[in-house]
Amino acid sequence: MKTTDCAFMAGAAREDITPAVGTLLYGYTPDTVSTSVHDPLSVTAAAFRQGEDSVLLLTVTVGDFGTALCTESRERISAATGLPVGRIVVAATHTHSAPNVSGIEGWGDIDRPYVDGILFPAMEKASLRALENLAPAEISCGECESKVGINRRQLNRDGSVDLGQNPWGCYDPAMTCLVIRNAETKKGILNLLHYGCHGTAAGRNHEITRDWSGVMIDRLEAETGTLTAYWNGAQGDVGPRLTNGRTVGDIRHVEELGGVAAMDALRAYRNAGVFTTGSLRLYEGEIRIPRKPLPPRENIEAKLASYENPDALINIQRLEYVHYRAMLEEYEAGCPPYDDFILPQTLISLGDVIFVPFPFEIFAETSLRLRAYAPYRHVLSLSNTNGYEAYLPTEDQLVRGGYEVGCFLYSSAHPLVNNADQVLVEENLRLMGV
Repeated sequence: MKTTDCAFMAGAAREDITPAVGTLLYGYTPDTVSTSVHDPLSVTAAAFRQGEDSVLLLTVTVGDFGTALCTESRERISAATGLPVGRIVVAATHTHSAPNVSGIEGWGDIDRPYVDGILFPAMEKASLRALENLAPAEISCGECESKVGINRRQLNRDGSVDLGQNPWGCYDPAMTCLVIRNAETKKGILNLLHYGCHGTAAGRNHEITRDWSGVMIDRLEAETGTLTAYWNGAQGDVGPRLTNGRTVGDIRHVEELGGVAAMDALRAYRNAGVFTTGSLRLYEGEIRIPRKPLPPRENIEAKLASYENPDALINIQRLEYVHYRAMLEEYEAGCPPYDDFILPQTLISLGDVIFVPFPFEIFAETSLRLRAYAPYRHVLSLSNTNGYEAYLPTEDQLVRGGYEVGCFLYSSAHPLVNNADQVLVEENLRLMGV
């Protein structure tokens, strides 16, 4: 842990990352082609400095940021700014209506021309501008209860789980607005919104869009005159609460739910209390999560033999096939030793607010538990941050199965242990010194 006593400073900047119409959209099938732009995509960088310590917190309006690609982006920003890679935190808002920068098996390849021609240059520019805009700052934090999201693991009569709305399921209702302003001029620097929910209101549409959060961002920005951006929270099992009774819709549902979210964001903003001088504190270290051993080889071979046409598979079916193939390849290589999953972690605290990044789509309960035990008033978990390693369900949900559980189980030859959620909570608390 490092803490400093000098003046707290903050700066922010935004750059456009909207692709050309005709770009493939990521989130459903690999062949979804965009035909129009509903609202522009963007990257927003927030810079914080106190004494010798500086950190960048970026939010990018894309789906999942593949880990290797995200690391590459952070290294490029590091080279441009001089900040260590660990002090550059990159989050994805998880809209399903943006170009593919994930590359996860079964969902199509990374759009490398978009990455090199638009995304990476904009991320670097926003980061540099945010650092250039650093000024003495003070912060205030407001919160309200929001029903924009709902648990999306729909529990059917027979006990099976589908993607839909589950009125009995867990979700995190807290919408938080961190208001950051210039300590001298009192002019706004950034409204930082946080809420956990999938960006799937648009469904498998053909419009480029930030989804429901875009409407929310634009409305709060227009009302306050301050740059506004959204960081997604624990959204692994949370989808947008749509009027069609589902968690996917069309562009009309984006506008409809976005208006509800905008009202909640305004309430959170207005609930912000007295401004205080920020205090930058960083907790840095490694988090380790054990992995599972391989099952018997004969089980793997039998499963692979059951696939009739694996090359035609997409999405989770393709991911499952590749999972079994990877396990067989390990046996053929002599079963080399496998290591724990090691996660380099940087927690960012600004006074009584702390940001906890996760390269997973974590379930809402994980965020709620961490908030209950951490010594901070506002614990803001960030899904899809500093990479993407698929879903991370809570242990109790594994027995129910479903899409998210399948993604967790098939994410690698050695998936994480069943209680990985508990390990994550304990490891992050350990870094905080709790």
